[in-house]
Parts: sequence; structure tokens; C-alpha cells
Amino acid sequence: MDEKVLVTGSSGFIGSFIVEEALERGMQVWAGVRRGSSRAYLQDSRIHFLELDFSSKERLVEQLDGHEFDYVVHAAGVTKCINKDDFYKVNTQGTRNLVDALLALQMPLKRFVYLSSLSVFGPVAEEQPYREITDEDLPRPNTAYGKSKLEAEKYLDSIGNEFPYIILRPTGVYGPREKDYFMMAKSIKGHTDFAVGFRKQDITFVYVRDVVQAVFLAFDHGMSGRKYFLTDGNIYQSSAFSNRIREELGNPWWIRIVAPIWLLKVITVCGEYIGRATGKITALNKDKYHILKQRNWRCNIEPTMDELGYHARYDLSRGVKETIGWYKANGWL
Repeated sequence: MDEKVLVTGSSGFIGSFIVEEALERGMQVWAGVRRGSSRAYLQDSRIHFLELDFSSKERLVEQLDGHEFDYVVHAAGVTKCINKDDFYKVNTQGTRNLVDALLALQMPLKRFVYLSSLSVFGPVAEEQPYREITDEDLPRPNTAYGKSKLEAEKYLDSIGNEFPYIILRPTGVYGPREKDYFMMAKSIKGHTDFAVGFRKQDITFVYVRDVVQAVFLAFDHGMSGRKYFLTDGNIYQSSAFSNRIREELGNPWWIRIVAPIWLLKVITVCGEYIGRATGKITALNKDKYHILKQRNWRCNIEPTMDELGYHARYDLSRGVKETIGWYKANGWL
């Protein structure tokens, strides 16, 4: 296969898996990275590297000039920031700059795949508890991350038919190399599990390799401008993930602490203050409060299955088993 693909955010969790799959398919792969980004998971000698500056359309035009790609997968972005304005600089304006550069260069793309997030919707289904979020719902994101992703989606929508894009909206993505869910595994190994809220919480997950599957299905299927939710097709309760982690760790003894929502808010407010004071990014922030507070993360993946031909290969049991196995094999646990 002579098709060429540019994967932005290649040094990141999801991006590195997309690069691996593209190489497996015999594609010519360009890894779009920021200067100074780790290349720990980009060791294959077939990878071509492009340093990209998403803060400037003009710089991107210079950096991309002379290249022609059949596909671009835009997986670059930030999920945690000290200053909420940085979400918009990277996730919104960075996406806009890349798209504008590709348009300016008249890149003959077959498909541009944008990795967005289920977070663009926020708690839209909270008034009717536990119904599925659909693409007919009006997004109401309540996190800076979700808002920045939604603004990027809106910009793509504003371009019209001249740009062949598809948007993927995965729920919580986990798998090898992922660091946030790893912290849960590390805590459980240390005999403590922490949960928030006493009201029922319906959660959805998607394994990283299923996200990658959807990316490549989007190259050939689906209509330009369409948006697709990604989960493994199952609904889980809040304890399901930690229960499966514990099983894979050999069922160590543990203490499960369930904290009220108000305590989470206190903790995240303090965490955000400490993060600003120290200049260090922390997972305990306002966005995390809204994410953990939300009680319903169901979404309708039937259009994803019907139009893309997507069928998740990993449920939580299989995915957690592979993930914990990787953490152990690589000395993380």
C-alpha cells in the first residue's frame, strides 16, 4: 500500500497505537510531533517524523509544504492544563491552524479524522437519568476540555463540503501506556480503591485498539461531516473497572472508600489551587470534578456500527487483562 498518512500527537497514548496500526497495514507513516516530545513508542525505523507547531498556521504551512498525504489523523491535544485557556490554544486553535494550513496547501486529502470526545456533551442526559446520549442532543459541555473540543468540532462544521472530515467521539479510553487509569491500578495494588458519589453511575469505556479500529474504518466508510460515538457497546457500574483491575492483580486485600460529591469538590478545588501555585499539572482539578460527578455516560453507537462497520473487539474484561499485563511486563506495576 502506497497510501500516506500523517498522525498528529503520535508520541501520545492513542497516537502511538495509530502509528503502529498504520505501519502494520503497510502505509507510509509520518508522525507529527512537537519539539521535545518523547519518541519512546515511536522506535520503528519506517516512521518519518515531522515537527509541527500548532500555534501558527503559517509555521504549519512551512512545515507541511512539499508533503502530500492521503489521510490525516488529528490526535494531538491536551487533556489537563494549569490554565484553562491552554485548552483552547491547543485543542481549538491548534486544530483550526492545522485545518487552515491543509486548506492553504490544497492538500488532496481523502479523509481527515479528528479525535474529539464524548465530553463535548456534558450532562445532557441527566434530566432523564440513564438514557443514551445521541447525536441529536444539544452539546452542553461543563469542562474546559469538553468546551475546547466542541469549538474545534464547530470549526470543522463551518468549513462545509470542501474538507472531507469525520469526527470520532470516544468515551473513556484506556489501555497500555495510559497514565490516568494506571493511577487507579497503582492505588489498588497499594490496597486502596477510591470512588465518588452514592447514586448509581452508568459508565462506558473503550479500549485503545478499538479506537484505532474506528480510525481506519473512518478512512473508507461514513459520510464526510459525520460524528461517531465510540464505546465497547456495554454499560458498566462505577465499580466495574476497579473490580477487574483487582482481579488481574490477584485480588489483593483493599479498602474501598466512597466519598460524597461535596468532598470531591473540596479536594479538586484544593488540587487546582496547588497546581497553579506550583506550576505543576494535576489530575485533581475542576474538570475532574465534573467528570466524576456525572452519573450517565451512555451513548448511542448504532450509527457507528451501521455506517462505519465498527464492532468493539474488547470488552472491559479482555481490555483490562491486556492493560494490566502490559503494566506488569513494562515495570509499571
